[in-house]
Amino acid sequence: MYRRLMLAAGLLGCVIAIASGPPARADEAQKPFLDHLFTDNMVLQRDVEDPIWGWTDPGKDVTVTVGDKKSTATAGVDGKWTAKIAPQPAGGPYTVTVEGPQTVKLANVLFGDVWICSGQSNMEMGIGIAKNAETEIANATYPNIRLFTVPKKVAVEPEWNVDNKWQVCSPETIAAGGWGGFSAAGYYFGRTLYQKLNVPIGLIHTSWGGTIAEAWTSAEALSTMPDFQGAVSEMQATASALKQGNFDYDKKLEEWYLKNDPGTSAATPWSEPVYNTDGWKTMQLPTNWEAAGLPDYDGIVWFRREFDLPKDWEGKDLMLHLGPVDDMDTTYVNNERVGAMHEWTLLRDYKVSSKILKPGKNLIAVRVLDTGGNGGIYGKPELMKIEVVGDPNAAPISLTGPWLYKDSMPLNKTTPLPPAMNSNPNQVTVLYNGMISPLLPLAIKGAIWYQGESNAGRAAQYRKLLHTMITDWRTRFGVGDFPFFIVQLASFMPTHANPVDTEWAKLREAQWQVSQETRKTGLALAIDIGDVNDIHPKNKQEVGRRLALSAEKIAYGLDVVGSGPTYHKMAVEGSKIRLSFDNLGGGLVAQGDEKLKGFAIAGEDGKFVWADAAIDGDTVVVSSPDVEKPTAVRYAWDDTPIANLYNKAGLPAVPFRTNGPA
Repeated sequence: MYRRLMLAAGLLGCVIAIASGPPARADEAQKPFLDHLFTDNMVLQRDVEDPIWGWTDPGKDVTVTVGDKKSTATAGVDGKWTAKIAPQPAGGPYTVTVEGPQTVKLANVLFGDVWICSGQSNMEMGIGIAKNAETEIANATYPNIRLFTVPKKVAVEPEWNVDNKWQVCSPETIAAGGWGGFSAAGYYFGRTLYQKLNVPIGLIHTSWGGTIAEAWTSAEALSTMPDFQGAVSEMQATASALKQGNFDYDKKLEEWYLKNDPGTSAATPWSEPVYNTDGWKTMQLPTNWEAAGLPDYDGIVWFRREFDLPKDWEGKDLMLHLGPVDDMDTTYVNNERVGAMHEWTLLRDYKVSSKILKPGKNLIAVRVLDTGGNGGIYGKPELMKIEVVGDPNAAPISLTGPWLYKDSMPLNKTTPLPPAMNSNPNQVTVLYNGMISPLLPLAIKGAIWYQGESNAGRAAQYRKLLHTMITDWRTRFGVGDFPFFIVQLASFMPTHANPVDTEWAKLREAQWQVSQETRKTGLALAIDIGDVNDIHPKNKQEVGRRLALSAEKIAYGLDVVGSGPTYHKMAVEGSKIRLSFDNLGGGLVAQGDEKLKGFAIAGEDGKFVWADAAIDGDTVVVSSPDVEKPTAVRYAWDDTPIANLYNKAGLPAVPFRTNGPA
């Protein structure tokens, strides 16, 4: 339910301009002599072989010179050439000279460490939206930090093109573009590393708010997971149809509804005025349905409402206004389709011909499909109305208030949706294709990843998916098992009065498991710097610092404490449980020198209650007078937990449960 909360908060920051119909393939344009990823002011990865590439006539030689390093490549039959510059230590600036049928010179190029900064809205959130924005922007003069933002792009197949340029970090460049400027989490991560290491840092920001992890993973990698094989096959069929010029999304979607929606396939469709709605419930519109009786529901819901046609409106065309619908709608009047849209932000304004209207009562029926996040007919009340076309003197009829509704089919019980080749980023592979593939095979140091909100509710799947995505990226960038650092979900939403088992807690656990099961992967906690009322917490400085600490430990091998305490094992001692931890960071402490908080304990019945907890050396002893024979403990297991176990290095303990999945 969380993707739409983020998008509704204005995270996109700009309109994504994508023409109607399928997006053009990048290879329909003329490929450049030097790939657009290589520009003035860029950072090349130090201490490794750096590929530099472009296109020219087949068989032509191209020579790339950087300082005293030189490499010559011959263009293949497809015209692509790739020169590889021998490893170079940190430093610069250099001029990169590319000579062949053309000559291109890049100025002010540095060798340093290049980091990918990817994920959803909390990575996309710019410095201008984050904490202390004015001061931070004013102080952002770092000529040895370089910035590159990948434009948002949905693509049905892997692309080669990325059209932007590298910029020197300055108050002007860090605050420009996007949703508040350059990624705040990415910038603070890079700045911390630069201040610690004193080597040039290149930051490539490629993120899109509200997006799912499977959108950032290649088709080949997703095909190894049974959960996604059907969706990948649909995407590949769509790619084939696009090439052949016979892609008809509306037709495919209607076929999907007939197979998956009882309201569409019924002998008497639910859009028919004569359909019997006994048993339907009432919802006050406009609203998101999660707040009105359908919590955590993604799938198909039908809405119905009648209106009385005034006598003086008879024989006239009408305009039906519903406001925005999240995500897709198909709208009928008296069982006649009057319109449909697939974009959740667009206003629904549909012309209703006088030919389908009748004296007296007329029925409006709306089939709504929500694919993730909030769903429903959710705009401002004044947007919901029906009025006479071209007659401003005829008072419109308001459509706010009670509508009948019925949930038809949850999305987790349907076959995969046909891919919608528009600006929808929440489809398998489309962001890998449009926003990761164009970077390949650039030499990089590693990646940071702030994503997971949009996969909440699918923790077990996410555990395998994120590991699959990391492995896939590492294979494709071709620099080995590069370091990868995950920001664990921040606290958000109200704290529960009693111990609960929440989806966000499970997703955090999956992120932790991935960090333990995947080589050279670390975790940066944000559990204590979230905002109960804002899914976009402002303190990105601390997020960046903790990411950098993890990188210093894992990527650079420095002697630092890179993590808070992590659960190691438990031992039952009568009516108590003793917990042991790793990553002690000088010892365990209760933040604020208070009593430990955030621990719950369960007995043989599996019911958790709040527990007493105390630090005993390097362990924590947990008990409750209500549990005589304890079997399990949870810590910080809530959407917004109240928990205060830290190490002396000032880093919070990782949330855990002792009886979690293997």
